[in-house]
Amino acid sequence: MEEVKDAVIGEVYRIAGPVATAIGAIDVSGKGIRPRIYDLIQIGHQKLIGEVIGIKGEQLIIQVYEDTSGVKPGDPVINTGEPLTVELGPGLLTSIYDGIQRPLPVIKEKRGDFIERGVFAPALDRKKKWEFKPTVKRGDKVDGGAVIGTTQEMQNVEHKIMMPPKTSGVVKEIYEGEFTIDEPICILEDGAEITMMQKWPVRVPRPFKKKLMPNEPLITGQRILDTLFPVAKGGTAVIPGGFGTGKTVCQHQLSKWSDAKIIVYVGCGERGNEMCEVLTEFPKLEDPWTGRPLMERSILIANTSNMPVAAREASVYTGITIAEYYRDMGYDVSLMADSTSRWAEAMREISSRLEEMPGEEGFPAYLAAKLSAFYERAGRVSTLNGEKGSITVIGAVSPPGGDFSEPVTQNTLRIAKVFWALDTPLAQRRHFPAINWLTSYSLYSSVLKKWLDDNIGADFSSLKEWSMKILQKEAKLQEIVQLVGSDALPEDEQLTLEMARMIREFFLQQNAYHEVDTYCSMDKQYKLLKAIRTFASYADKALKTEMSVEKIISVKSRDLLARVKFEKDFDNELDKTLQVMEEDFKDVI
Repeated sequence: MEEVKDAVIGEVYRIAGPVATAIGAIDVSGKGIRPRIYDLIQIGHQKLIGEVIGIKGEQLIIQVYEDTSGVKPGDPVINTGEPLTVELGPGLLTSIYDGIQRPLPVIKEKRGDFIERGVFAPALDRKKKWEFKPTVKRGDKVDGGAVIGTTQEMQNVEHKIMMPPKTSGVVKEIYEGEFTIDEPICILEDGAEITMMQKWPVRVPRPFKKKLMPNEPLITGQRILDTLFPVAKGGTAVIPGGFGTGKTVCQHQLSKWSDAKIIVYVGCGERGNEMCEVLTEFPKLEDPWTGRPLMERSILIANTSNMPVAAREASVYTGITIAEYYRDMGYDVSLMADSTSRWAEAMREISSRLEEMPGEEGFPAYLAAKLSAFYERAGRVSTLNGEKGSITVIGAVSPPGGDFSEPVTQNTLRIAKVFWALDTPLAQRRHFPAINWLTSYSLYSSVLKKWLDDNIGADFSSLKEWSMKILQKEAKLQEIVQLVGSDALPEDEQLTLEMARMIREFFLQQNAYHEVDTYCSMDKQYKLLKAIRTFASYADKALKTEMSVEKIISVKSRDLLARVKFEKDFDNELDKTLQVMEEDFKDVI
């Protein structure tokens, strides 16, 4: 988005919060072009940024992305003639933007800690030079999306310079060397100049050849997610939960440890202190996949709850468009939207200002369509240049009072394929991640079964099924326990309760702030769950030889198994634990 100097095309007629009505907007710079829906508008003497969201006769309905205090009827209205676009090119990684891609660190250097209204700064650095290495030569025919060269954006991320999707032709000149993002690096025979920077309207999905089956898991390092409820690369997941259940911590963990090449984190209407934690913590974190700083593969979009609501609505589109750009290079991208409830609340507020007919709980009637359009931009695809890339969208939902029957949660559940249900009673018991294993589900489990069995362990799926069976048995037995107590149960059922407790406490519980336990590799998950299954098998045999449940659960190996997940030298400690386990049950093996 660039600063423009168009002619005044109208004036403010009415202002209501973030929604302004303009009149007299007939021509754009005298060219006889009427303003269109989603055209970018500048309002008032401070040139506040807005967007046309409705046209009624000669009136423009504009949602303004900044605080409209002081704007009054009669103030000038300027049309840029372009939709809200983002700048795409080298320099996006490590950046921190607001909802409409203004670089916050650059604005801080210019204006201090507080963002003034109407302030403008280009999203990408215009002065920095990048080393460009062409991959095409003179006379080559290049189509839209084709890779014409590369530059090293970060040590572990090669930035592929692509043709704009709607541009094609024959290469007349191609240059090599150091260039800024707006200097020509390629000239086509029709005279078109190609630079390292592209612009793309945020509300228009970037094109691709075709969608592919999402048959590879996104490894998150979180045991309950990877083992019980996996999400595929190119999939969609939702994390709903009430206040204090750990949505934001889950999103942070997924951002830090998921094995996507690029991470886009959208703080959509988040509290300022939570966004501050992300901005201060991420630069200090080490990427477990490369050993480099995590920020080198991350892009943060910060739109806190005290910022204008209209920019919230734009922030998720800004994030998904940046994600699509890296997907087109053939990379796996993970997008975290925290939270889509605040996005929906922004739509509700703007809808009420427009005096539209409200739907359920005051949300606009098109809420489901908007959510669908956003989540549909996820997927694993074959790109225009023949690469395979993916965008995994993981959205948090903040239902008031933890009520999953409210419209945002219900509409999201119809779209997303993975449901990670955060549970308030679990959070109150200090069981984190507080994901309820009885109500959560993943529709990718059957698609990913082959990959997990082939790459992790041949019995991985059977271990998962065994653990879920034990947890479901526990839920049924707990109803009886609440009536008569656990001592009234037969010993085999008492043992089932103890095995379920081991699965919950030794495997499903995970400490996000522990140096070792914060991330758990798939191999470690498999070995840990297999060790618990081995213990359960020994315990079953021991029970049949008249060994009491109390004696079974008091053996030394059980305590060692509880601690082994926190050990740095996990493999050796687990081997020692299994040896002690054999010794504990040597009479029944």
